Amino acid sequence: MIRSELLAELARENPGLKADEIEKVVNVFFDEIAGRLAKGGRVELRGFGSFSTRERDARKGRNPRTGESVDVPGKHVPYFKPGKEMRARLNTD
Repeated sequence: MIRSELLAELARENPGLKADEIEKVVNVFFDEIAGRLAKGGRVELRGFGSFSTRERDARKGRNPRTGESVDVPGKHVPYFKPGKEMRARLNTD
Protein backbone atom coordinates (compact mmCIF):
# COMPACT_ATOMS: atom_id res chain seq x y z
CA MET A 1 0.00 0.00 0.00
CA ILE A 2 1.28 3.44 -0.88
CA ARG A 3 0.37 6.73 0.77
CA SER A 4 -2.33 7.65 -1.79
CA GLU A 5 -3.98 4.24 -1.33
CA LEU A 6 -3.94 4.74 2.45
CA LEU A 7 -5.60 8.15 2.07
CA ALA A 8 -8.23 6.71 -0.29
CA GLU A 9 -8.99 3.83 2.10
CA LEU A 10 -9.33 6.20 5.06
CA ALA A 11 -11.64 8.45 3.01
CA ARG A 12 -13.76 5.45 2.07
CA GLU A 13 -14.05 4.30 5.69
CA ASN A 14 -14.69 7.83 7.02
CA PRO A 15 -17.10 9.55 4.62
CA GLY A 16 -17.75 12.35 7.13
CA LEU A 17 -14.17 13.62 6.85
CA LYS A 18 -12.88 15.79 4.03
CA ALA A 19 -9.87 14.65 2.01
CA ASP A 20 -7.70 17.51 3.32
CA GLU A 21 -8.60 16.61 6.93
CA ILE A 22 -7.58 12.99 6.35
CA GLU A 23 -4.32 14.09 4.76
CA LYS A 24 -3.57 16.36 7.75
CA VAL A 25 -4.15 13.48 10.18
CA VAL A 26 -1.87 11.16 8.20
CA ASN A 27 0.81 13.87 7.93
CA VAL A 28 0.72 14.52 11.69
CA PHE A 29 0.92 10.78 12.39
CA PHE A 30 3.99 10.24 10.22
CA ASP A 31 5.62 13.52 11.28
CA GLU A 32 5.28 12.60 14.95
CA ILE A 33 6.84 9.18 14.43
CA ALA A 34 9.72 10.64 12.38
CA GLY A 35 10.23 13.47 14.87
CA ARG A 36 10.39 11.13 17.85
CA LEU A 37 12.89 8.86 16.07
CA ALA A 38 15.01 11.88 15.07
CA LYS A 39 15.28 12.77 18.77
CA GLY A 40 16.51 9.25 19.54
CA GLY A 41 13.16 8.15 20.94
CA ARG A 42 11.01 5.11 20.40
CA VAL A 43 7.41 4.79 19.18
CA GLU A 44 5.30 1.83 20.25
CA LEU A 45 1.92 1.06 18.68
CA ARG A 46 0.38 -1.74 20.75
CA GLY A 47 -0.63 -4.71 18.63
CA PHE A 48 1.27 -3.37 15.62
CA GLY A 49 4.91 -2.93 16.59
CA SER A 50 7.57 -0.49 17.66
CA PHE A 51 9.82 1.88 15.78
CA SER A 52 13.28 2.77 17.04
CA THR A 53 16.69 3.58 15.66
CA ARG A 54 19.83 1.51 15.53
CA GLU A 55 23.35 2.81 15.22
CA ARG A 56 25.55 1.58 12.41
CA ASP A 57 29.28 1.84 12.95
CA ALA A 58 31.61 3.54 10.52
CA ARG A 59 33.17 1.11 8.09
CA LYS A 60 35.26 0.74 4.97
CA GLY A 61 33.24 0.46 1.77
CA ARG A 62 34.13 -0.02 -1.85
CA ASN A 63 33.20 2.15 -4.83
CA PRO A 64 31.60 -0.33 -7.27
CA ARG A 65 32.78 1.59 -10.34
CA THR A 66 36.41 2.03 -9.44
CA GLY A 67 36.93 -0.59 -6.77
CA GLU A 68 38.49 2.16 -4.65
CA SER A 69 38.15 1.85 -0.86
CA VAL A 70 36.05 4.61 0.74
CA ASP A 71 35.19 5.52 4.32
CA VAL A 72 31.49 5.16 5.14
CA PRO A 73 30.57 7.19 8.23
CA GLY A 74 28.52 5.79 11.09
CA LYS A 75 24.83 6.62 11.09
CA HIS A 76 21.48 5.97 12.73
CA VAL A 77 18.96 3.90 10.78
CA PRO A 78 15.26 3.28 11.49
CA TYR A 79 14.30 -0.12 12.84
CA PHE A 80 10.85 -1.72 13.10
CA LYS A 81 10.01 -4.64 15.35
CA PRO A 82 6.56 -6.14 14.74
CA GLY A 83 4.36 -6.73 17.78
CA LYS A 84 3.07 -10.08 18.94
CA GLU A 85 -0.38 -9.56 17.38
CA MET A 86 1.15 -8.49 14.05
CA ARG A 87 3.36 -11.59 13.92
CA ALA A 88 0.34 -13.78 14.72
CA ARG A 89 -1.73 -12.19 11.90
CA LEU A 90 1.09 -12.71 9.42
CA ASN A 91 1.54 -16.36 10.31
CA THR A 92 -2.04 -17.63 10.27
CA ASP A 93 -2.93 -20.28 7.74
